[in-house]
Amino acid sequence: MRDQDAWLCFADESGQVLRPPRARTWSRRGHTPRVTVRASGSGRVSLAGLVCRRTGHRTRLVFRMLVHHGRKGERKGFREKDFACLLDTAHQQLGGPVVLVWDNYTHHVDAAMRELIAARDWLTVFRFPSYTPDLNPAEGVWAHLKHSLGNLAPCTLDELAALARTRLKRMQYQPSLLDGFIAQTGLIPDPS
Repeated sequence: MRDQDAWLCFADESGQVLRPPRARTWSRRGHTPRVTVRASGSGRVSLAGLVCRRTGHRTRLVFRMLVHHGRKGERKGFREKDFACLLDTAHQQLGGPVVLVWDNYTHHVDAAMRELIAARDWLTVFRFPSYTPDLNPAEGVWAHLKHSLGNLAPCTLDELAALARTRLKRMQYQPSLLDGFIAQTGLIPDPS
């Protein structure tokens, strides 16, 4: 990576539904707080993100979002072309070659994705070993996002998508937080 002067990017996907993740809260003694949610429907907000690091530059977060309302014929998640667009956007924003590290998700290893990767001479891909989410700093991004959405009860998928986008944009302006996600993995001794 240093020989290429490339960006090291860790990729992962996540999703969120209207039912908020469990979180703790405060209330008066003897009064259990109740948050009423409308979790009907089959909609989902799908997220894909890259935590990008390069020596001498601030750590960056690049993400994309798809909102699936449960309509017939609507995409339910990211496919090969969506990942390729995310990588092209990251390459354009970062302005240099990319060394990508991601898991063995089905859409990452199939023939269509291998073809899309081969067409990009600025991209080098490595895969995490199976069952090692603790090595991926992007998992920290999703955990932080879900924790921040804990006690919120959005009424619609569009509200949920707007909240998730706002939280992710805040993370984009906190490179020290992103460095913390990288340091937590133990892969890079001193991410600063």
